[in-house]
Amino acid sequence: MGEFEGKVVLITGASSGIGAETALEFASSGASLVLVGRDEERLEKYAQDCLAKGLTKEKVLTIKADMCVEDDVKRIMESTITHFGRLDVLVNNAGACVLSSLSSENLMETYDHMIKLNVRSVLQITNLAAPHLIESKGCVVNVSSICGKRVVPGMLAYNISKAAIDQFTRCTALDLAAKGVRVNAVNPGAIMTPLQTVFGMSAEDNHERARKVHPMGRAGEVNEVAPAIKFLASNAASFITGETLSIDGGRHVSCAR
Repeated sequence: MGEFEGKVVLITGASSGIGAETALEFASSGASLVLVGRDEERLEKYAQDCLAKGLTKEKVLTIKADMCVEDDVKRIMESTITHFGRLDVLVNNAGACVLSSLSSENLMETYDHMIKLNVRSVLQITNLAAPHLIESKGCVVNVSSICGKRVVPGMLAYNISKAAIDQFTRCTALDLAAKGVRVNAVNPGAIMTPLQTVFGMSAEDNHERARKVHPMGRAGEVNEVAPAIKFLASNAASFITGETLSIDGGRHVSCAR
């Protein structure tokens, strides 16, 4: 029996990348899962992968939803409680990155989208989840970014949104600590996920860039982030809250180059 047997873990952005790998991590520890994403076909694929880890069908709930739609976010929480009757861990992973600078023609449109998806949706679903997490003495793990701690050129709106998530993590950790709920975040550097290909760069180009900017000389992999998320949600991290954990090969402590 795994540590998370009998616990319910809700993961947004679970249809690819870090979210999908995190689902497999929790599945291997016996957790019941709520997998949220916009791509129904990929959600079902990863649900099957979770079943292959030994979960029974009723322990994996998939929800197709858009985190930018308020009613969808409400439906996520309602469906979770209707199906499982509880919530123990919320992993706020859904997000996107769009290139932008102060001179971008569509800066305000990009900014509004980044804030709505990367920040506002996280605030909404955490607000809805809080009463259930207080009841279960559960926890929240937010997926932030190196961009929350360091300025990455050409990502103005994204940098702002992830800095907001870091502060949100600290604020909610303080707000919920006395109620027995922990809130932490992970701050990945360049991790090889589909998100890395949205800028028209090949996988090799992304690896080459990562070699230059990460002191460890390489990009990270999703299986180096998901275990850290599970750790922060586990009993081993029972006295950790308000933490923003860098998983970036040392990039956050290096000078720009």
